[in-house]
Amino acid sequence: MSSIAGVVITDTTPLSRIATATEGLESPLAAVDSVALDANAAALRARAKGVPIRIASKSVRCRAVLDRVLATEGVRGVMAYSLREAVWLARQGVEDILMGYPSVDRTALAEVVNDRVLSGRITLMVDDVAQLDVVRDATRSDLLKPRICIDVDASLRIGPLHIGVRRSPLRDPEQVAAFARYAHSRGFRVVGLMFYEAQIAGVPDSNVAVEWMKSLSSREISTRRTAVVEAVSAAVGHIEIVNSGGTGSIDFSAADPVVTEVTAGSGLFAPTLFDRYRAFSPEPSLFFALSAVRKPTPQIATLFGGGYIASGPASGSRSPRPVAWSRKAAGVVTSGLKLLRSEGAGEVQTPVSGADEVKIGDRVWFRHAKAGELCERFDTLHLVHADGSVEPVPTYRGEGMAFG
Repeated sequence: MSSIAGVVITDTTPLSRIATATEGLESPLAAVDSVALDANAAALRARAKGVPIRIASKSVRCRAVLDRVLATEGVRGVMAYSLREAVWLARQGVEDILMGYPSVDRTALAEVVNDRVLSGRITLMVDDVAQLDVVRDATRSDLLKPRICIDVDASLRIGPLHIGVRRSPLRDPEQVAAFARYAHSRGFRVVGLMFYEAQIAGVPDSNVAVEWMKSLSSREISTRRTAVVEAVSAAVGHIEIVNSGGTGSIDFSAADPVVTEVTAGSGLFAPTLFDRYRAFSPEPSLFFALSAVRKPTPQIATLFGGGYIASGPASGSRSPRPVAWSRKAAGVVTSGLKLLRSEGAGEVQTPVSGADEVKIGDRVWFRHAKAGELCERFDTLHLVHADGSVEPVPTYRGEGMAFG
């Protein structure tokens, strides 16, 4: 560890390895430290305590990274976000794909349900009779028995208060069992149940009220989940898949004996939205670099690119965060770089303050607020390995794939 003008320079962090290994490449660029990536995957497996992990593809969006993680012990299949994506992955060799969301893409549905290989590899997600109708219309035969998983509302309700996401209309054990029974009567194979407790998995541990809410919610969903599984099993027989959790709630979900698998994805790249969790501290592994192209004032550097805003409620938490700057042969300098409140991350250029020492041609390194969404802006992820070698791999975008 050394310093320039009193600013700390780190030499052994993932970002330092990335900056050194990629300094000969042009920016904007996105890079992943494979050492940190593998460590994060191992940490997820440790938190799951032997319960298989299904990787959420939306949080990765790069086949090479998916393949790397899928090859590790304790990982079982992919949770896809798009049915066309699921078809593509299945044709590339992924054998176990659970849809995380319903689809009314009739073309893709027809391709799945009428293909013996695809229908065996892809399990559809449903929570409404109207969705079953769309699938049945695509089958062209009542003899085909599509695999389905039922999405169960896992939000917390306290009187009129709804805490969590708005997803499935199915909530109570009797309601879910009745739906499963109806689907079974129409020739669907009910093989799974999914419970995504977003109010636990996706909310940082910011204060005592949040901790209280998470504790209350964990008790409520644990009791209700067991009742739903028992009711559906009694209605249609053995359930193969009871899926639950996200990166932020693996520990809780894996502890429930009725859960057969947990889902995670964001914990591999560790974006900024996961910085305030107390139960776990993943190592940031994904960064992107922008070059300084202007110095409008001595304290401000203007960078090319940068407006990679994450989805969700519009707020500062969705903006990318500048974390350091680098210069060839000078290492990585951590400093107080900040986006300007008046401009934020721009469509073509992004000004940052606190850039007194940043010169034209230097790079500013950022972390994204979410995980896989950054891959929609780059054709290539540069995997930086422990020996300093760089392996460029295509993102979904780099393979010419965009799924919405």
